[in-house]
Amino acid sequence: MDPEESFRAYVSGRIAALSRAAWLLTGDRHQAEDLVQLTLVRVARHWERVSAAGDPEPYVRRVMYTQHVSLWRRRWRQVDLRADPPEQATPDGSAGVARAMVVRAALARLAPRQRAVLVLRFFEDLTEAETADALGCSVSTVKSQTRDALARLRAHAPELADLVGVTTRRDR
Repeated sequence: MDPEESFRAYVSGRIAALSRAAWLLTGDRHQAEDLVQLTLVRVARHWERVSAAGDPEPYVRRVMYTQHVSLWRRRWRQVDLRADPPEQATPDGSAGVARAMVVRAALARLAPRQRAVLVLRFFEDLTEAETADALGCSVSTVKSQTRDALARLRAHAPELADLVGVTTRRDR
């Protein structure tokens, strides 16, 4: 198959999953679209080599997560500090929307690498080894980042434990 055709086939088959993962990482639809586009542009440059090596999925994920961290770092330098914080949106009455807002806010409090580890481990359902491979780090780093991210979520968003019926150490 022609490399261009195989890239198109890959993108058409994986665009929805990549978009969902990007949205979970960024918490914003427009930033997620930008992240997916940036990722696919970077991957397209090396598609022939990547697809020849076997499964391109780990490479694509790694590009996405490293791009996310790079974009986050660039935006952090451009933070616009204001005397009055923007108004908070009022939550919708449905439980699903409220839960999504709590999860999104909790994920936004995490460092980009911690967020990436949680998305890969619990949303993408990757093993610790697959997550380490996707992020280019050791399994022990994945374990410690997961532990730290979950501890931070428990501290800053204890209402998440009530949503899934999980007890924290303080609740025992």
